[in-house]
Formats: sequence, C-alpha cells, structure tokens
Amino acid sequence: MKKFHITVSSVSDIKFDGEATSVYVPGIDGDMEILAGHEPVISSLKEGNIIIKTDKDGETKFPIKKGIIEVSNNKAVILV
Repeated sequence: MKKFHITVSSVSDIKFDGEATSVYVPGIDGDMEILAGHEPVISSLKEGNIIIKTDKDGETKFPIKKGIIEVSNNKAVILV
C-alpha cells in the first residue's frame, strides 16, 4: 500500500510525525479518510478522533477538540 507523510502537532508538541497508509479525521462537514495521492484540501476539524494507520505500528488514535488539516504534495499537516 502506498504511504504518505503525516504530521500531527499542537502548540506544545508534535504528536505524530511519520509515514502512514491512511488517516481518518473528523471533518467539520463529515469524517474523511485521506490516502496517498489525495487531492489538495484544507478543512476544519471538529471534536472526535484522528486515526492514523501505519504498516509498522498498526493504528494510532488521538482524541481532539478541534483543529485543521492541510493536504498537499502527498503530505498531511494536522494542527490541533
């Protein structure tokens, strides 16, 4: 499965920074799954869970209150 780079960070620290096969996010207009090669997008995020799937660690989950995601050039940056 193709991979892409994901960074999840807050003001105080970086929660995840690495390669993944997919990420699920609670978008303000509905949940989204982002895969490698996804079209560019910027979206606000609502309260829920970010779920990152990797070949190495399986699944990593982060609860959030709100945030924003930007996807471009096979990278996803999530600020929470």
